[in-house]
Amino acid sequence: MCGAATCTKPWPPLSAKQPVSTSVSGAGIASVAFDDGTANRLRDAVAQQRQAGLRCDWLEAEDVLERFPGAAPDTRGALFAPEDGAVDPATLTRALHADGRRLGVKLLPERVVRIVTAEKQARVTGVALENRTVTAEHVVIAAGAWSPGIGGLPRPLPVEPVRGQMAAAPWPSGTPPAILYFDHGYVLARGGEALMGSTMEHAGFDGRITDAGIAQIVDGATRLLPALATARPTRTWAGLRPVTPDGRPIIGADPETRGLWFATGHGRNGILLAALTGEIIADLLAKGATDVEIAALTMARFQPSAISDQQAADG
Repeated sequence: MCGAATCTKPWPPLSAKQPVSTSVSGAGIASVAFDDGTANRLRDAVAQQRQAGLRCDWLEAEDVLERFPGAAPDTRGALFAPEDGAVDPATLTRALHADGRRLGVKLLPERVVRIVTAEKQARVTGVALENRTVTAEHVVIAAGAWSPGIGGLPRPLPVEPVRGQMAAAPWPSGTPPAILYFDHGYVLARGGEALMGSTMEHAGFDGRITDAGIAQIVDGATRLLPALATARPTRTWAGLRPVTPDGRPIIGADPETRGLWFATGHGRNGILLAALTGEIIADLLAKGATDVEIAALTMARFQPSAISDQQAADG
């Protein structure tokens, strides 16, 4: 939070190039505190964001209720990021697809079975599909939670699926739109609905919804917006997030195989970091370098030597 604006700036220009809306809403996001410990932590976060040059404010309880009349009355305050917002992932994906086609991108709706490498040169030469091979000078692994399942990778990819369940219900009549967070739960207004999320479950590739999961997120959303107490979900769904052991994405080159790049493991921040990740990978492929510091995000941190060094430092 608070840094989202730097990652979402590419979306409006994209929308201007083609007729598909990216459904960006930028009215700000509030992370609400219900106890003193959380309030103190969020105040510290406000200070850190301001030091980084980002707009971020602390709202006292009365300010929260004035700005968000539907918020829970027992709030202790909130971190407010006025330049942050939300984007609809489905419409964004359609917009990117349309813009890619406009720019001449060729999309192959086929499953990649494995990458192909020149063994003696330790270099990527393409990818093998189910019935043919496509040659390529560069290959970017960006298959989310399914990235480790691509064959031919030079090393195990430490990414696992984490299920996130969500629900939607009618937005409460007479309640102004808002985007509110608390802990891992949130509620946001979009298209006349209250979108509620979300669980973080280590359930493998099981993408089913559960009664317990939906009850958890509805309870969390109602804690933020009490007017949802009588609402009933009209639709529910679940997705699988790609999560790494340290919670950071894997971005950049493979340490040993030339032409192999990674852009995966973003966890629940995939859409948030998608534009920035795309810019980084594009710069690396086109110019061989990026202005963004990604040393802490590369695959090299999972090399045995790097893990041993970190363990020694922690010990």
